[in-house]
Amino acid sequence: MPAFKNFGEGKRWGRRQFLQAGLGGAVLVGAAGSYHWQNQRSRQLVRVPPLPTDTPTYGNGINPMQALRDFDYGTVKQENGRTVREFRMIAGTSPLQLNSAVSYITWNYNGRVPGPTLRAREGDRIRVLFLNQGGHAHTIHFHGIHPSNMDGVRPISNGKAFIYEFDAVPYGLHLYHCHIAPVTRHIGKGLHGVLIIDPKEGRSPADEIVLVMNAYDIKDRQRNDLYAFNGLPHYYMRHPIPIYQHQLVRLYLLNMVEFDPALTFHIHANFFRVYPTGMVLKPTHEADVITMGTAERHILEFAYPYAGKYMFHPHQDAIAEAGCMGMFDVIPQST
Repeated sequence: MPAFKNFGEGKRWGRRQFLQAGLGGAVLVGAAGSYHWQNQRSRQLVRVPPLPTDTPTYGNGINPMQALRDFDYGTVKQENGRTVREFRMIAGTSPLQLNSAVSYITWNYNGRVPGPTLRAREGDRIRVLFLNQGGHAHTIHFHGIHPSNMDGVRPISNGKAFIYEFDAVPYGLHLYHCHIAPVTRHIGKGLHGVLIIDPKEGRSPADEIVLVMNAYDIKDRQRNDLYAFNGLPHYYMRHPIPIYQHQLVRLYLLNMVEFDPALTFHIHANFFRVYPTGMVLKPTHEADVITMGTAERHILEFAYPYAGKYMFHPHQDAIAEAGCMGMFDVIPQST
């Protein structure tokens, strides 16, 4: 790849330049550098059940069961003595089968809703090669700290490309989304995702999973009709999430539901430790229900002492029954 000199200036690129530079090829998910910050011994302490192999995608670009633990660490490079993580993001349009009666046209990143879970370490340099093939102007706005020309509010026209580059600070659980007006519509149609920045010292070993609460305004009346975890209504009710008994689970939870002022999140038969916005290394409190406004997010940690199947959902029952509901399948430790 050529060593471009104007990344930090937010240089715009045409689609042909983008492809000629080798940036428009296949999307790399979890490319070089897909590893946790803990050492090998620490990783061996974590037990993660094998994923079911027969779960459908219903048109989503990735199986939602895989999306739980699919972390994209980018392509890792060393430049001027520091680590650079390069990610490729393509905005597109594709249908998603929300239920037996509803096929919904999504606007998305890398063909999936939510977009890929990007992950870096505090102090890394993040470089996002963005190509817009979505048919509308789109952007990527990252929550965090960065210069104004990297803020993702300048429209990138269809067929054009842009390179976002900034330092991975501060550590915590962040997000990204399109910031083209009406922003609610662009987010609601699927243009959102998670950005995790790990602290330099890392966190304790755990089975780590990501859940994004989102919703769909099917009738285009600024009111949600269906709700989901990780893009598909009721998916984790039909296909419960396997976790091991007594295993510490670290849940990265993000609320990306528009129109509803706030959602709650509740797990059955257990309590979780709360790390607000993931920006603390010690929990602030324990609860079994937490309330989050739109774009609010927290890290929750818990372990189940008993095997069995346990529900999780917002405690607004109408929202849960409209699709935002799932189950943990806690597998006995002896299996």
